[in-house]
Amino acid sequence: MFALWFILCRHLSDEWSVNEQYSYGWFVPFFALLLFWLRWEDRPAAHAARVQAPSSKLQSRTGIGVVIAAAILALLVLAPVRLFEVANPDWRPLGWVHAAAVAAITLIVIWWIGGMPWVRHFGFPVAFFFVAVPWISPIEQPIVQGLMRVAAAVATEAITLCGIPAQLEGNLIRVSTGLVGVSEACSGVRSLQTSLMIGLLFGELKRLSVPRRFFLVLGAVVIAILANFGRAFFLVWVAATDSVAAVERWHDIAGYTIVAVVFLGSLLLTKALDRDKVGSRNSEVGNGNGEATIGIEAASQRFLLPKSYFLICLLWVLAVEIGVESWYRSHEKDLTVIGGWTVRPPEKAPGFRELKIEDQVRQTLRFDEGREVVWKSSLNPAGAPPSPSSALTNYLFFFRWNPGSASVLRARAHRPDICLPSAGWTMVADRGAKVYRGPGDIEIAARHVIFKQTHGNAVAHTFFCLQEDKIRRGETRPDAELAAGVQPEWSMAARVRVVRNGIRNLGQQVLEVVVMGAGVMGDEEAEGRFGQLVRDVVVEK
Repeated sequence: MFALWFILCRHLSDEWSVNEQYSYGWFVPFFALLLFWLRWEDRPAAHAARVQAPSSKLQSRTGIGVVIAAAILALLVLAPVRLFEVANPDWRPLGWVHAAAVAAITLIVIWWIGGMPWVRHFGFPVAFFFVAVPWISPIEQPIVQGLMRVAAAVATEAITLCGIPAQLEGNLIRVSTGLVGVSEACSGVRSLQTSLMIGLLFGELKRLSVPRRFFLVLGAVVIAILANFGRAFFLVWVAATDSVAAVERWHDIAGYTIVAVVFLGSLLLTKALDRDKVGSRNSEVGNGNGEATIGIEAASQRFLLPKSYFLICLLWVLAVEIGVESWYRSHEKDLTVIGGWTVRPPEKAPGFRELKIEDQVRQTLRFDEGREVVWKSSLNPAGAPPSPSSALTNYLFFFRWNPGSASVLRARAHRPDICLPSAGWTMVADRGAKVYRGPGDIEIAARHVIFKQTHGNAVAHTFFCLQEDKIRRGETRPDAELAAGVQPEWSMAARVRVVRNGIRNLGQQVLEVVVMGAGVMGDEEAEGRFGQLVRDVVVEK
């Protein structure tokens, strides 16, 4: 069992390390062990569910056969799950399938030892681990983005009522001193998942009833949301009365304060829900049907799986891990290095300046090389006087990751479809991927996606390229027009392809260009400008 849980935690730890929203996941395995140990102290007597009368032996054997079949199925599921996890560490549904398989095997072993009373008794500590599994994106993004917008709107209204002018721009708040970004004012909504964990943990420690646990978790979530409203207001107030730079000094303090508020608030709520509970907990569970129960010693003798079963399961787990590693290593022998390239930003362009990469972004992406720059340009022909409607702002982002366990996950964390919606932009069109030729034999396949400002008329043309360092000799991409080594999408077909071809974290780099302006720029003109930029700034290593 230890091997199964260790492998699961090792896989999820990439998300816990990269995504600060799930950093609390590091504590969940230890809390789950604590809850299991506390449950062990007052465990019920093992139920002799398989000590049956002769007339019910057939039914008993059928039930045991179903359970054994379920255990075998859960073990077999681990093989394809692990194969796909290695190449797709950011595919969150796999984490849920993996956790469900491990939890099912654990509960089956518990059932075999102690029967259904043990499953009911130890079920919560096993299920508690699921709070550390990242939510799938179609569920997480609408909830988190929606709460962030509400927090920003509430903070804007509150600061305005205090006599400080503020304007809401999506999830950003503009005050007289500048723009307060999502990472400063609204990222505290990530404590939503932490509040769920705290509420469930306190409810279990006090062994509250199911309705009381529900109200406790609901209360913890409400406390977290209200605390985030207060945090957003405070940071916007700091930015308006001092400076936007001052927000960074208070950012972490405000974040830790939210965790403390949620913890103390949940603790007080737990105490209130627990104060009128009468009587002590019964350390033994009776069954109203009068069926026989046996002690732990007898259960150990009767119902523990034979050692050969555990040995077979352990060998299967080892075989899966060795097989997965062998699959990818065998394909890596046939890899070829793609021509290396990097970028040299247009430092002589008007308004060129280097942007400081925030510490929070560095901690999240953990890149080995990274640059963010911005410069100005115009829609007007060369030599024509610029006008406000023709002014363009150009952003260039370049990040590189050397081979590593989570390089794929980190490389895909900085994309226009993730960053711009958080800054108040709405996607209006996806023009697909196209190959742009640079100097020499360099090819850049970038995806062109267009966004429009939610509250305003500005339009942003974005170009995103994720380039792998190596590809398999003779490998063909799903779209024949794409340059070698480019991952343009993460559909089911693309995820299957990387597994079939044995592609995993072998190093990659991201080039992202965003062109913003109030003027109307056609798709062909935007792509022409990006093509020229590729020829100007991309250089061979």
